[in-house]
Amino acid sequence: MRINLTSVMVDDQAKAQKFYTEVLGFVTKVDIPVGEYRWLTVVSPDQQEGTQLLLEPLGLPAARVYQKALFDAGIPLASFAVDDCHAEYERMLKLGVVFRGKPELMGPITAVVFEDTCGNLIQMAQV
Repeated sequence: MRINLTSVMVDDQAKAQKFYTEVLGFVTKVDIPVGEYRWLTVVSPDQQEGTQLLLEPLGLPAARVYQKALFDAGIPLASFAVDDCHAEYERMLKLGVVFRGKPELMGPITAVVFEDTCGNLIQMAQV
């Protein structure tokens, strides 16, 4: 068994696509209109046949409550791996990304949390 698809809830799919591709560096894998929303996934440019990340619209009121509760509690919704956390931090900082601190050594990893502009906190970790 393996993970094929996972999702992050986003308040605006177009804004999310722009952030996840232009800032984080993912590439759009699938973009299909589905009513008022889209089935919109991104993947790592290095693993385009790998796990897809669905940019899931916040359609249900419960999803909005859950997303806000995680954000307010400072809990990241997802964690993305990078080769060099400090270099990515500096690159993203120049692009205007809002971080919740600086990269810190946390046991065997170096990690930092940032806001994705779509209502989520995301952890970036160098393993």
